[in-house]
Amino acid sequence: MLFGRNAQGKTNLMEAIVLCSVGRSHRTSHDRELIAWDKPCAVVSLEAEHRDGTHDVCVTLTRANSRVKQVCVGSSPVARIGELMGHVPSVLFSPEDLKLVKEGPGERRRFMDMALSQVRPAYFYTLQRYSHALKQRGELLRHHLRHGTVGSREAGIQIDSWDEMLVSLGEKLIGQRAWFLERLALEGQRAHNHLSGSGELLAVEYECSFMESADVGGALASALRAARSRDERQPGTSVGPHRDDFSLKLNGRSARLYGSQGQQRTAALALKLGVLSIIRDELHETPVLLLDDVMSELDASRRQRLLTWMGSVQTIITCTDISDAEGAKAGKLYRIDGGTIEEA
Repeated sequence: MLFGRNAQGKTNLMEAIVLCSVGRSHRTSHDRELIAWDKPCAVVSLEAEHRDGTHDVCVTLTRANSRVKQVCVGSSPVARIGELMGHVPSVLFSPEDLKLVKEGPGERRRFMDMALSQVRPAYFYTLQRYSHALKQRGELLRHHLRHGTVGSREAGIQIDSWDEMLVSLGEKLIGQRAWFLERLALEGQRAHNHLSGSGELLAVEYECSFMESADVGGALASALRAARSRDERQPGTSVGPHRDDFSLKLNGRSARLYGSQGQQRTAALALKLGVLSIIRDELHETPVLLLDDVMSELDASRRQRLLTWMGSVQTIITCTDISDAEGAKAGKLYRIDGGTIEEA
């Protein structure tokens, strides 16, 4: 457990672990923001013990080239971020994760993508390729609108080629997300039952119109064709898995609209614990659970249920007051002050 006053660096430690786990921060998509103002670079290194031995990970960020990060596993640089997945499996829960329940689809898609990328690195590569195709299609639509060639035979052929790629990749993404959310519905409900102690039913439902068809790829292709004229007038891609979402319901009612603050927080935490269970089952390694300033946000009964759930899971807890984690399994206690960590 790590304790200390606010703004001493507790969340920075959590962010460093997440960076070594999935290659990006959970708080920003701009690596430049992870580098101290007066420093030209930032280096984070981590050693993780696995069943097959020690996995060393090092991530280097430079201000001069903030779009490129150097990632090493062991002593070897990795060519693609996807090669990092699985070396430091982790699940983070922080107060900001209420956004999973309270905010828009983008937050939930990001949650799905980061979790699935840890479970199945192939998903990460598919997502990268889909995002690239989506960007290229958008640029092509804008090009033809600027040059007045919308509707030309050449434009149609070019856009058709990107549509074919979006259909092929999109069908794979949808299939993987459907699998993941089906598992999450089960594991999330188990965690929610334990945390809430109320018997409330937490339902997780995939919101993807193409899932209603027996031929997902065909349905996506048809939707892209139907939306072509709209996409040409307002350059972009208005249909596809990049618009996906999933709903959260408590006893059949929207958790976002009708859930109390405590219910929403418990639902979000149950999702994260559900992800931990899925990763453990798929990778046969138990992820590190990171609880960043969460205990003070839970009432006493839910706090104790969470501590019981943690059981044998290695957990790093940050808090401002040691009493927030009272009842936790005995472990190492550290104090942080001004970015310096020492054993208490």
